Amino acid sequence: VATRSAIIPSCVGVDLGCGMEAIKTNLTSADLPDSLKPLLYRIEKLIPAGVGEAHNHSSTDAERWLRKNPIPGELKNDRRNKIENNALKQFGTLGSGNHFVEISLDEDDTVWAVLHSGSRGPGNMLAQQHISAAKKLAEQDGLKLEDKDLAWLSADTPEFDAYVEHLLWAQRYAFGNREAMMNALIKAMREKIAPGMKVLERISCHHNYTEQETHLIDGKPETVWLTRKGAINASSGFMGVIPGSMGTDTYVIQGLGNADSYNSCSHGAGRKMSRSKAKKLLTTEDLRAQMANRTWLSGSAEALLDESPDAYKDIASVMEAQSDLVEVVAKLDAILNFKGAK
Repeated sequence: VATRSAIIPSCVGVDLGCGMEAIKTNLTSADLPDSLKPLLYRIEKLIPAGVGEAHNHSSTDAERWLRKNPIPGELKNDRRNKIENNALKQFGTLGSGNHFVEISLDEDDTVWAVLHSGSRGPGNMLAQQHISAAKKLAEQDGLKLEDKDLAWLSADTPEFDAYVEHLLWAQRYAFGNREAMMNALIKAMREKIAPGMKVLERISCHHNYTEQETHLIDGKPETVWLTRKGAINASSGFMGVIPGSMGTDTYVIQGLGNADSYNSCSHGAGRKMSRSKAKKLLTTEDLRAQMANRTWLSGSAEALLDESPDAYKDIASVMEAQSDLVEVVAKLDAILNFKGAK
């Protein structure tokens, strides 16, 4: 969504800065142990996952990050304290839903690690605050909107400035959160697979965010606020990561810079079935069959049923449909999957 001198907070969503991070290692399948279960259990210990899950106490990394990146703008003291406390304890945590950690092999048999998460509770709280503010302003101004979620914040207003401050902070927090988890994942892989493992490449990208970019509007270059919700930057040469669902492929891509899509592409497969419908129609037997030959939290199949591959669109078809937007650099087949089941 491209907007002039305004941002629609609901379009950005509540998981500000949600996105992907992936690393390519110097390992191949020959370097892997016979069982990846010890690695799965180590990941489960190092990376809290599930609704509202957090570390028992703040880490040194979290405290250092927050000192360098204090929450900006005005907030009531009790609210600031709550967000800061969440930010400290949830730094380096996965969350729930479609967020995941995976170990994968590409078509050349190279080992990759991939994870998907965002700004957790702190980003959600800040986003909800500004979505409500936009709706209240629209009501006060007597705007007749087709949907209340279309309410926007206009540039050069205190409300807009406050939102942008918090938005950019949450995007930095999401990036730092993924970086902390990936560092923990690298530690686990070196402990349980290969102490000398090297990281050859590291890719990180947001898919719920907004930033100022220049695009052709009516044939003329114009600087706009470009919101990507469930979309990633596919500018020419830009590297990104596009996941499917648990049990299906993830794609490492390079953008082609298609101006007709504002240099954007889909961030993933997308759901074809609601969570409630998935729980009614799908079975744990189906999920276990689709996750065969993979290491995962099989004992939590019931809790993970709404994340079954059958609840999502076919990622191969999605990638084929956007072949004019991105070039596939690597296709990753997951051999280990970790999700929040709490």
